[in-house]
Formats: sequence, structure tokens, C-alpha cells
Amino acid sequence: MRRPTVPSKLVRLICAFSALGGLTLLTGCWLDGPQSTFHVKGPVARAQLDLFMVTVYVTAFIFVAVGAVLAFATLRFRARSAADQHAEPPPQSHGNFLVEISLVSASVLCLVIIAFPTLRNIGYTYDVPAAEQANAYEITATGSQWWFKFEYPREQIEGVGPLVTGNELVIPAGRPVRIALRTLDVIHSFWVPKLAGKVDMIPNRPNHLWLQADEPGYYYGQCAEFCGDSHAIMRFRVIALSAPEFAAWLANQERPARVVAPDAAAAAPRPHAVFASYRTTAGGALAGSPEFDANPFAAWKEKQVPDPAHENRQLITEGRRLFQEKTCIACHTIRGHEGVGVTGPDLTHVGARTTIAAGSLENTPRRMHAWIADPNHFKPGNKMYNGGYTDPTTGQRLIHLNDAEIDALVAYLQSLK
Repeated sequence: MRRPTVPSKLVRLICAFSALGGLTLLTGCWLDGPQSTFHVKGPVARAQLDLFMVTVYVTAFIFVAVGAVLAFATLRFRARSAADQHAEPPPQSHGNFLVEISLVSASVLCLVIIAFPTLRNIGYTYDVPAAEQANAYEITATGSQWWFKFEYPREQIEGVGPLVTGNELVIPAGRPVRIALRTLDVIHSFWVPKLAGKVDMIPNRPNHLWLQADEPGYYYGQCAEFCGDSHAIMRFRVIALSAPEFAAWLANQERPARVVAPDAAAAAPRPHAVFASYRTTAGGALAGSPEFDANPFAAWKEKQVPDPAHENRQLITEGRRLFQEKTCIACHTIRGHEGVGVTGPDLTHVGARTTIAAGSLENTPRRMHAWIADPNHFKPGNKMYNGGYTDPTTGQRLIHLNDAEIDALVAYLQSLK
């Protein structure tokens, strides 16, 4: 009987891949992006990372042990000459009771090592620990195609109901937050990698998760369940604030929309050339700006403060009129102004947000102009375009907006701090 031989090319390939993997780790290559699960900022994500690492250590041990035995057998019993290829095979251990019971015991031990922290973490990550239940802050998150609505049940606005925001979830830092998860259409999945793992939003089935930010900061979230054409750009942000800053933010959000009075002496509104000259190009408006990417938390804070010195009052007044005339009020709400729509996000303080289009575009005048001009370019299949701009059955354009009108709408929306 011929001894089995291992092709030398296969051995070299295995060695090459092993060396490449080791080199990658040694050079410090790591997952440290804004949605990294290895740079966690909260207790829930930290518990999940710890469990993951336990699994990595156990499976790495198994990999090394099995690989070592395989390498030993390959080198020790390889055919060194043509004569060896016709030699009798070495003694076989198949059916050896000691070997088999040892392998089964080792496998069970590995599973037990993983099972104990898994069971502990299931209980810990399921809901806010009992000792902190009284201090937990309650929020309801509702997924739609393709954006997130956030409601604050504790913050009731007289004659309106709970405080509502869209696509930017502001929470108190250092305090557990229990989030009730709902959906209006298909299955979505709520995921803030640095703060907590994924939990599904399932139609007709209440669900929940809890998270906590260790410190104030700006965190990226994402829908993690395929939910249609624009699933990949169904994003949101979580902004964690200190207790005083959070209280101040709530007080401002509960106020009606900001009013900018027209200047009677001002000239008639004219379009801003920077808006009119901008045209959507494939992916061009999706690129981040260095100022925003460098410190998004600082950019968010800056957005909270109105800038009257650089506002065109006449243009803002014209934008408010167009917001009614072009039936934007059918889908959006601006408390204190016009609109009682619930199909789209609440825009009462949209000018204070850092992103639009469900977190896929920065909230700048230029990009808001591009979004209003052609929302289907950035978020294919969205209801703003198909349900408002065009007739979905015929494709006929229902709402016509020229550059000057879009400029006015942008000026109005940007004034809503």
C-alpha cells in the first residue's frame, strides 16, 4: 500500500496564507472605523465583544491544536523516498477508546467554556439590569422604508404628544437607555455597533434592546436587515450628551419651530448661485467633508446654534410659503408652522441635524438642494420621490421645482434650528 503524500504546492500555499495572516496582525491592521465592533463605547457592546473574544480564543486553540497534529503527521509520516511509497502504513488508532474519549471530552470542555459566558451575556444584554431599571430612559424607535423615527414618551408636548425626531437619536451619556423597537412596514434591524448589537424590528411584534454610552460622543447606526432598494443607506446617528446638555437639547426640541420674520426693506429673494450650480453626479454628494469627518460631534453642536447674520429672511419666508404650496405639509410636520404629515420625518428642527436622507448625506445647503432636486438619485425607491414628486403608476411628474424654489425651501429648512 502506498503512503499518502501531500502535494508540495499545497503545503507552500498553506504556509503563505499563514504567514500573510500573521504579518497582517503584527503590522497592526485592525478594524477601527466608525462602525467598528472592536472599539466599543458602552457596557452592552463591551459584554458582546468579550464573549466574541472568548469564542476567538477557544477556536484559535482548536485551530492551533488540530493544525499542529496535522503538521506533525504530515512531516513525520511523509514519503521521503520512492521506497517509502510502498511501505506499510503506520499503526492506526481508529477505535482507540482513550483517544476517542479524550477528543469528545476536549470538545465538550470547549463548548462549556463558551456556554457559560454566553448564557450570562444573554441575560445581561436582554434588558436593563434590575438595579438600574429605575434610572433607565425610555425611547421608541420605529423603522420605515428607509428611515428611523425616534419618539420620547417622557417628553410630552401639550396638544401634540411625545417629542419626535428623525434619523438622529439623542440620548443621555452614562445612563441606560431602553429602546422599544417597532416597524411600520417590513423587517428592519436596529444596530449601533459601538453601543449594542443588532436587534430586529418585526411587524406586529414588539421588541426592545438597551444600550448605554460611556461618555458623550457621536455614534453611527445602521439598519442591518435587508429591507428593500435603499437598505444599504438606511442609516442613523446616536448623539450622547452630558446630563445638562441633554436637558438643554430637550428644552429646545420641545419648542415650536423657529420663526424668522421677513425684512420688509429687503429685496425680492434671489437664488443662491452655489445651490443652482450644483448638480448631482454619481456618488459625488455622498463623500464626506474633512471638517465633518474630523470631528462630527463638534459639527453637531455647531449645528444647534442659529446664525441670523448669514440668513436671507425673504428667502426663508418664500420657502415657508412653498413648503405649503408644494404639498410638503402632506408628509412632514413642522410644529408651530404648517404640516401634520407622518409619512416622512418630523422637520421641526431639521436645521439642527448633521445629516439628511436617513444619514446618507451631510446636512449642508448644497447637499440639501441636491436631495430635494432629485431624491431618487441618492435613495432609490424612496417615498418622497415616488409618493410626492411622481405618480408611481405612470411615472408622470407631479411636483415641479426649479432651482430658485429649491433655494428658498433649503433656506427655510436650514433656518429650523
